[in-house]
Formats: sequence, C-alpha cells, structure tokens
Amino acid sequence: MSCQPESSLGSIIYLDNHSTTPCDPGVVEAMLPFLRGSFGNPSSAEHILGEAAERAVDTARAQVAVLLGCLPVEVIFTSGATESNNIAILGAAAASHSEPRRIVTASIEHKSVLGPVRELGRSGWDCVELPVDRDGRVCLDAAREAIDQQTLLVSVQMANNEVGTVQSVREIAETAHAVGALAHTDAAQALGKIPLNVEDLGVDLLSASSHKLYGPKGAGVLYVRGGRRRTHLRPVFLGGSQEHGLRPGTHNVPALVGFGEACRLAAGAMPGESVRLSSMRDRLESFLLESVVGIRVNGTNAARLPGSSSLTFPRVDAQTLIANCRQIALSTGSACSSGAMEPSHVLLAMGLSREEAYRTIRIGIGRFNTEDETRTAAAAIADAYTRLASRW
Repeated sequence: MSCQPESSLGSIIYLDNHSTTPCDPGVVEAMLPFLRGSFGNPSSAEHILGEAAERAVDTARAQVAVLLGCLPVEVIFTSGATESNNIAILGAAAASHSEPRRIVTASIEHKSVLGPVRELGRSGWDCVELPVDRDGRVCLDAAREAIDQQTLLVSVQMANNEVGTVQSVREIAETAHAVGALAHTDAAQALGKIPLNVEDLGVDLLSASSHKLYGPKGAGVLYVRGGRRRTHLRPVFLGGSQEHGLRPGTHNVPALVGFGEACRLAAGAMPGESVRLSSMRDRLESFLLESVVGIRVNGTNAARLPGSSSLTFPRVDAQTLIANCRQIALSTGSACSSGAMEPSHVLLAMGLSREEAYRTIRIGIGRFNTEDETRTAAAAIADAYTRLASRW
C-alpha cells in the first residue's frame, strides 16, 4: 500500500470514499511530468512531445485493460463513468436501426444511468426498471421476465453506490445474451475494490471512473467488447477521431496517466485491502449496533463492497447527525444527489420508508483509513446520536 497522501483536512477523518477517493501519492508522482514539461498533445505525434504523450496514453490504456481483463483496443477513455454510461446507453439506442425497443435497468441505478434511460422512455422506448429486495439485490426472476426479444440493452450496476450491494451481473448478462441483447454494467464503485474481469462477467459494455480508485477526477473508461467495430455504438458527441471516433476531444493526458497508475496499484493492493477494509467495516458496525439501540445496517444479507456501510438510525435525522460529527466526513447518499430534498431513491426502492431514508448515513472506509480512525469515528457517531436522541 502507498504512503498516506498529503492532506489539508487536519484532524478530519474522511469516511466518504464512495463519493471520491484521495489521489494515491504514487498516482500524483506518475502525473507530475505531464503537468510540467511533457505537455504534448497525443494527436500531434509528429514531434517528440506529441509522441511522448501518445506513448503515455497507450501505457495508461494497457494498465486499465489489465485490471479489466480485456484488450487495450477495447478501452475507450472518457471523462468519467457518467459520460461512459451516457455513451453506452444513448449510443446503443442511436445505433439501433429498428423502431424504439426495450431498455432494462434496475431501480437503484446511479442517476447517470437512470437519466438517459428515462430520456429514451420519453422518446418512445419501453423502459423497465427492475425491483430489488430489502438488501438491494436485483430480483433475477423479474429480470428474466422483463428481458425479452424486444430488448436492446440491459444495464445493471456492478455494485451500488449507497449500500455497496454487489449484483449478479454475470447471470443478468447471460439472460440478456440469450435474447440477443447487449449487457452493460456501471462498475464505478467496483473497479479496483473487488475482483472484476469482463470475460468472466460476460458484459459487452462497462463504465468506470478514475477518482473512485485513488486516481484523479476527470478520467474514466468505457469498455467496449471487441472494440467499437464489433459492438456498434453511435457517438454522443461529434468532432475528432480520438478514441475511434466514439469520444472525440483532446486527451486529458495527466489524468489518463494517473488513471492507469491507479489501476496498476489497485491490482496489487486489492487482495489484502479487501480483507482489511471488510474487517474495519465489520468492527465499526458491531460497535454501533452495541451502542445504538434500534440501529439497522442495510444490505447485510448480500455481498457488499469492502468498507461500505449504510446505517439507518432511529429517531435522529441523518443530516443533523452528520452536522454534529464535524470531525468526520460522512454523507447521506450519492454525491450526485447532494442538496436534493427528496430521500434516496435507492433506499426507497429497497423498501425503506421516507422517514427511514432520511435517517440513513453512508460510510465508505478506504485505503488510507486506519483502525484508530474507524474506532474514533464509531465512538463519535454513537456519542453524537446519544446527545441528539436525548432531546426527543
């Protein structure tokens, strides 16, 4: 594991690693040359600076491909999973030469999946959102019933961004392929945290972001099985020929270099980190279960991401609880929904009431958290809850 990154947080304990992760120091070191003297454009490879940039992007592409278990030609660089999801969903629909067909997704998807799917629904597509059980698992029987001969694309996330539930993507992909449909997964939360191989999953398309695995913001990937020529997609943006014309625009070379290095580091760190983070998460949950009467841990009967915890408290509003834990960086759910007055659509789909959803916090333990930090955080959360609950 790399050394602790420099931080201006002071005494704040960062437990919001679902929203973003700090850059690994090794990632920063890999990026620095391309933020200084090596500033060339990889599309101008006629001279030495452009050639160096092109080699750097090629190296990053190969590093991402290793972590995905695919060929470099199948790696399409984007600005992040949101863009990748839009290209996968809207690009597949635009490339379909038939009348609007069916798109199948899950009710707990990230909004960058639900958004384009619902936009297609407004354009005449038949869009189905699969239900989930109390632990956030997609109901496979409902998936088999919904995925029919009219289905063009099935998009189900690899792991949920609020609860951490890991989905049965392989089984869903097999169901999709049985009727000739494409299978896509949003793996933004999963890449670099759990073993992930696109051949084993059987997906045709996969999205991920650099900043979820200790790389920089502004870089992402869309895996396209066989490359663009085999899995036909229409570009969402038009312009240059970068990324096989599927994602035009000048490459963000420093960010892509950082993304590649983050993937390289994750491949080596993942086995040990999975055990360490799961252990820290379990101890934190055990402490809170003993300290707070009536607290509930969401998703405990399903496979979850290591370090991921969703906790519903009795009586006390989550935002109030977080406001009284100023030394800890926590969240109530997806960062992309921050500021929304509505409760989490993920928690509602799992069967929680609106009041329960408003009383739920999300904890994401990450690479640079320590045992002492999680113990301190658990005690501080329990203390804040006890003080607030005593007012009722």
